[in-house]
Amino acid sequence: MQVDLSSNFFELFDLPVQFVIDEPTLITRFQDLQKQLHPDRFAAKPAAERRWSMQAASYVNEGYQTLKSDLQRAIYLLKLNDVSLDEETDTQMSPMFLMEQMEYREALEAAESAADPLGKLDAVRKQLKAGIHEQSQAFDQASNTGNWDEARTTVRQWQFLDKLAREVKSMEERLDV
Repeated sequence: MQVDLSSNFFELFDLPVQFVIDEPTLITRFQDLQKQLHPDRFAAKPAAERRWSMQAASYVNEGYQTLKSDLQRAIYLLKLNDVSLDEETDTQMSPMFLMEQMEYREALEAAESAADPLGKLDAVRKQLKAGIHEQSQAFDQASNTGNWDEARTTVRQWQFLDKLAREVKSMEERLDV
């Protein structure tokens, strides 16, 4: 089995280059590639083939991790379309979105000292989940129409929400102990 390490991840997994993917196909193809490329299968082969097997298996793992995550898949689609996120230099966001972020932050801070902190965090998590779903839908629509500026803005906002969702999870874990 030959894997083209220069192919994009969608090609690697025989998926159309689009945001919404067939997850069962991704999983099945990943498992097939893992079996075919596993370094143990190349243990008795020459060093060059063993190295290639390791590189190919690593590429397959990276591709799978990228495509299985909605946010990472969206970022990858931007990359494939030569759209940079400019995360370090572009700090412009809509004032309304930034206000929402401040409200989420305040709710997060208030949750720790609340009578029912896990309940408060659950409410914040549900709001974030709805916001993430909204960003996901907006990205799908923007990418399907080739509106990459809008898709980029959507991903940047999604990244903020995702970071907050991870902070909620971390806080829940701390409070659960």
